[in-house]
This record gives sequence, structure tokens and C-alpha cells, in this order.
Amino acid sequence: MSENKEIGLDDKNLNHTNTVSQQRLRHFLDIEYLPKSLILDILDLAESFAGSSGQPVKKVPLLRGKTIVNLFFEASTRTRTTFELAAKRLSADFLNINIDFSATKKGESLLDTLRNLEAMHCDMFIVRHPLSGAAEFISKNVSQNISIINAGDGRHAHPTQAMLDIFTIRKYFQDFTKIKVAIVGDIHHSRVARSLIHALRILEVPDIRVIGPKTLLPEGIEHMGVVPHINMDEGIKDCNVVIMLRLQNERMNSSYIPDEHEYYNLYGFTPQRLNLIAKNGIVMHPGPVNRGVEISSEVADGNRSVILQQVSNGIAVRMAILSLSMQP
Repeated sequence: MSENKEIGLDDKNLNHTNTVSQQRLRHFLDIEYLPKSLILDILDLAESFAGSSGQPVKKVPLLRGKTIVNLFFEASTRTRTTFELAAKRLSADFLNINIDFSATKKGESLLDTLRNLEAMHCDMFIVRHPLSGAAEFISKNVSQNISIINAGDGRHAHPTQAMLDIFTIRKYFQDFTKIKVAIVGDIHHSRVARSLIHALRILEVPDIRVIGPKTLLPEGIEHMGVVPHINMDEGIKDCNVVIMLRLQNERMNSSYIPDEHEYYNLYGFTPQRLNLIAKNGIVMHPGPVNRGVEISSEVADGNRSVILQQVSNGIAVRMAILSLSMQP
């Protein structure tokens, strides 16, 4: 049984409930159907929040009196904590539900968990779930006054990661129509890659490349408007932005690569490969980083790397998304 069918959804039903009204979202589930103008508005709003990060008092009262709940059914460090920081800096009350110690371990269904949290008068659920379509499913089964933010669902989408990635790219390249972007690694299992491709296409990036072994490139990926490459050296040549992805072993039910050592030789970002990208090129990674597998420590910690900037930018971007998604 597929991931989507396990929760009563199929691919054609996903992604259609990003409701935009006067630049306000009810839910933030996927980036694919968002208009370019709204994406740019989110980036601009995030820019204003980023400016407050260095202030002695970082809080603003935009969401005072609102209650936001983190519902993470998968492990997370950066996404979970930056959402928590974003909510608290907007002055919201914030609750982290530890799924491992919740009633779901006693057999309570997802819907019953949601009903109980609704009864506590919560205003927003931030959801990460191993099944594709879970955030969409939840959005259709909660009260009208509750907003849902997708913090990653299966292999389907990770829209807030895509937003913070393009926010980071814009810090270095203001004109998206003049850059070349390469995404390298486990494209097949990556919700980050899928959301990022949609975001880059909406922003009219003319040259988007996906690089990896055939086993990790989805069949028909070129129909998403990208150019697939098997050879990394050819694929990253002259790119302004290279985004490395980890091997998602937890989603693999068979062997996709011979071994990690050979994978690193073929697809690892080594210091030598820095010479192939554009002179002003930057290196990104959504994390967690597996050093010596997809990237060397020299590159990850080097002056071309913006990996930690991505983490910092995640707070401001998620503040922008939370403030636009919360019902007035």
C-alpha cells in the first residue's frame, strides 16, 4: 500500500488547499501552487523579522494570545526548534507534543488526538509526519479556525525549508533569473528537493539541475523542468548555488548505492569540486549533514558554505509564515 493511500489520499488530491486571500494564508501545505507575488511577500516579511534577530529584545506581539502546537511524528532538530523560536518571538504560547509519550502510543487515532487538542482551543498545528499527504489530510479534518503548517510530510513536501533556502539564496543573488542551481544527492526520497524545485521554477530560475545516481533520480524528473545529470563534475560546473542532500536511509527499503565510500567519491562535495562551480558560488545543505558521505568537513565549514546561515534564516522565514497563516 502506498504512503498516500494509507491515509486516504492520492497524488491528484494533494496540494490544493493553500488558500490565499489578501496575502494571508489559512494553511501552508505546499509551495507548488503559491503565486510568485506571495512568495516574494513572505521573503520581504522575513527580511524585516531577520533584522530584529540582533536586537536585545527579539519579541514582537503579533501572535500574543494565540496557541501553537508542534505535532512532530518524525525526528527533527532544526525544523522543530526554529518553529518553536519563531512562535515564541511572535509572542505566541507554544506547546511541543512528545509523540513518543502521547496517547497515540496507547492506540489513540490521529483524528482523536486532533479533536482533543482542538478542545484545548489551540489555534495552529505545525505537523511533521512520515506519510505523504498527512498535512493535507489534517487540514481537511480540523475546525475552520485552525491553521495547519506542513513541516514535512513523507517524500511529498517541505515548503518552509524551500522558503528558507530561497531566502538564503536571495541574500547572495537578487536576480533569480540569472543564476544556475544544482541539487545533488538523494533526489528520489527528498521532500526538500521537490519543494525547492517548485519554488525555483516559480521564481523563474532558468537553469535547475538535479544530480545523482540513476537509482536516486526519480523517473521522469525532467518533466518538473529540471535537467538530470549522472556525472556530478559536469552537473555542478559553473553553478552559482549547489544544494547537497543527505542519503535518506530511513526511507530506503533496498540498496540504492553500492556503499557510502564509493558514493562519496562520485557525489561527495570535496574541496577539489569547489573549483568547478562559479567563482561566486555558494554551498547549501538542509541538514542533517553526514560528513564524509555527501560533503567533506572542509567544504561544510568553509567560506563558501552558508549552511549555518540557512539555520538562522529559518527562524525569520518561519516567523513570516506563522504570522501570515494565523487567522485574524
